[in-house]
Amino acid sequence: MIKKTVEISREAAHLTTKNKQFLIKRDGQIVGSIPCEDLGMVVVDHPAVTYTHAALAALAESDAALVICGPDHLPSAVLLPLSDHTQVVWRVNSQIAAKRPLQKRLWKQIVQAKIHAQAENLPDDSSAVRKLRSLAAEVRPDDATNREAQAARVYWANWLLHSDQPVCDAVFRRQREGVAPNAMLNYGYAVLRAAVARALVASGLLPSLGLKHSHRANAFCLADDLMEPLRPMIDARVRELYWNGHAELDQPTKAALLELLTSPVTTKGSSGPLMVSLHALCASLAHCYEGTARQLEIPRPCTSVDTDACG
Repeated sequence: MIKKTVEISREAAHLTTKNKQFLIKRDGQIVGSIPCEDLGMVVVDHPAVTYTHAALAALAESDAALVICGPDHLPSAVLLPLSDHTQVVWRVNSQIAAKRPLQKRLWKQIVQAKIHAQAENLPDDSSAVRKLRSLAAEVRPDDATNREAQAARVYWANWLLHSDQPVCDAVFRRQREGVAPNAMLNYGYAVLRAAVARALVASGLLPSLGLKHSHRANAFCLADDLMEPLRPMIDARVRELYWNGHAELDQPTKAALLELLTSPVTTKGSSGPLMVSLHALCASLAHCYEGTARQLEIPRPCTSVDTDACG
């Protein structure tokens, strides 16, 4: 079943539950209702939203993530359910026991997939694409020669340069606090990060114990690792929005980015919504930790002309 994403930002609301229904109230009146079991993520971006304890507990029981946005409208906190996976202890033990050679090989797969995905965002006949594909082929275990950073320089230098729109001539710099469309990218990445963290917990893995990312203040190191090859999906949507005149992180822009969670992707020959495929990705990582698999099942945007094939 495709889980739903609910975003609350236009007006203040009170979130509660009744009869296993997640309720959105304003001035005491119900303005929205959805079965708790259908929820995958609730994004709150309004400072006057209030919650009952029952609402928060219902989200956790439904394996839904609650994302809280700060004054800058970017996600600043995530409430995740505790895993009820039947093999959670075994999987965490396998994760902790993973040897460095295995982690290095997995990081190589992630970096290669990310660079290939970046190349797919640029015109196929461009010199930038040829350079990116060359860099992807040169990635070594643990990306010891730092091909990811080299690819990033090529990619971002060409990201906005191929369009009939006038904005294509603008010089873009990817910066966390930079001008538009940086804020749009930041928002999309943060939502994707929360979705990956939710899938990791559901798979019985610890989001804090990463393959490459490591920082004592980062509770989502592994989510940051796994989302790397998925970032170009956010990039493509942000670029499309920007070319069509969306330069602010307003409600329509956020809604368009949240829709990516239900966008069709392919994973190892099968297809389905991104949010569902994230579980396959995390399960494949768990199997690699356990020694029963060697490859990560990394989702790719579905480009088939067959609607059914794309889910």
